[in-house]
Amino acid sequence: MTSIYEEVRIALYGIWNRRWLALGAAWLVCLLGWLVVATVPNTYESKARIFVQIDDVLSDQIGIGGDRKRDIERVRQTLTSSVNLSKVVRATRLGDKVTSDKQMEAAVAALAKNIKVVSQQDNLFEITAYSGSKAFSDVQNAKLAQDIVQKMIDIFREENLAGGRGEMSDTLAFMDQQLADRQKDLEAAEQKRQAFEAKNAEMMPGNGSLTSKIEGARAEMRGVESDLLAAQSALASIRGQLSGTPPTIMMPGVSGGAKGALAQAQADLGSLRARGLTDSHPDVIALKAQVASLQRAASGEAGPGGMPNPAYSSLQSIKADREASIVALQSRRASLSQEIAQLTGRQYSEPGLAAEAARINRDYDVLKEQYDKLLRDREQLRLRGQVETERNAVKFEVIDPPTTPRAPSAPDRPMLLFLVLIVGVAAGCGSAFAVGQLRSTYATTGQLERATGMQVVGSVTLTLTRRARAQYWRHLKYFAGGVATLGFVLVVLLAVEFMKRGMVA
Repeated sequence: MTSIYEEVRIALYGIWNRRWLALGAAWLVCLLGWLVVATVPNTYESKARIFVQIDDVLSDQIGIGGDRKRDIERVRQTLTSSVNLSKVVRATRLGDKVTSDKQMEAAVAALAKNIKVVSQQDNLFEITAYSGSKAFSDVQNAKLAQDIVQKMIDIFREENLAGGRGEMSDTLAFMDQQLADRQKDLEAAEQKRQAFEAKNAEMMPGNGSLTSKIEGARAEMRGVESDLLAAQSALASIRGQLSGTPPTIMMPGVSGGAKGALAQAQADLGSLRARGLTDSHPDVIALKAQVASLQRAASGEAGPGGMPNPAYSSLQSIKADREASIVALQSRRASLSQEIAQLTGRQYSEPGLAAEAARINRDYDVLKEQYDKLLRDREQLRLRGQVETERNAVKFEVIDPPTTPRAPSAPDRPMLLFLVLIVGVAAGCGSAFAVGQLRSTYATTGQLERATGMQVVGSVTLTLTRRARAQYWRHLKYFAGGVATLGFVLVVLLAVEFMKRGMVA
């Protein structure tokens, strides 16, 4: 820590010993820096905020509001388009010295760099213009920045008040022309289709075509087969019920004994089988044994007596009806199979005609789809045009008018002047320190011992005479005056800068 402190003292002593060199270097750097700062022109900034309502409630309600992001970008591009910027150049001081197209292009390019349009919200835009030309004074630059913003607002207002009605009319005219052309093509395709259909009606895709007939016959065949399976299943069920139903029933008081019991047992056995019980079921085995016993007992009795069973007669009628239905379905299936075979043979015998029919139908469908789409687009554009005409969909309002610059936005000249002073002082101290390091002088005996490696016996203190001391103090006053003058120059420059700002304000 002691060595660092000593080194700092040695450095400060070297700088102080060469203070006139440091003061001269500081003056040189400060003068050059202040001269450079003085040549940098002031840039003035003017801002304005505008509100652009791109769509209104009616447009959103009928579904023609459009893409909001795209509309916002369109507003920004419209504000900074080359056409609008060229109008701004001609209407302001920027166009005073523009005499050729090349100069106009250069002026427009320079203006585009000094204009910024920012979307703060969906419909709120901030326009900022900068002016810092060396060809104009500070007052003129401040007024020019305001004029640029005002002119951009005026141009945008004029364009939107005029609206896009002319453009919308041209677009509708173009859509009508395209729609008429598509209508002619569609009518020609429709006439061609009708002529081909009249000549080959059954080959034309659609209702009544050969393909649709085949598909219809196959669908009907599937239905007939399903109905046939259902009818066969119902017939088998009826036969099962019929086998378990006796033709006659025994009436009380008319007949009895073993034969009556046998008929009842047979009826019960048929009922069990109708329920789906097999011969191995215990109930079926027991009832069969009972039937066999009753048959042996009834073999010696007199002939049975009774009346016809109504259930048996009804089942016989249902059975006949099911059999008739099965015969009809089988006949229909055979007829459909023959029809499908004939239609398939005709289809494969004339593939070229079928391909021509498909091509005509495809061309017609494509033209019809294009025509319908154009018709919908035309009506949508027509509705949009009516809304924009009646409701004035783009509404424009100036929220904050262009501000009048009262101080330059750049550069921060007071800060730059102060920084130049700091850099000048640092450069002066650095130059004095560097010269001290280049010369072989030693400020302390310790420094001399480290440099030579020999022991220093002693040192002689500098003693000034009265005359020398007076001269020393006089030179010190001169040095202080030089430093104070450097600070005074900075104060003067700052005062001039603020006076210029006051003149602009």
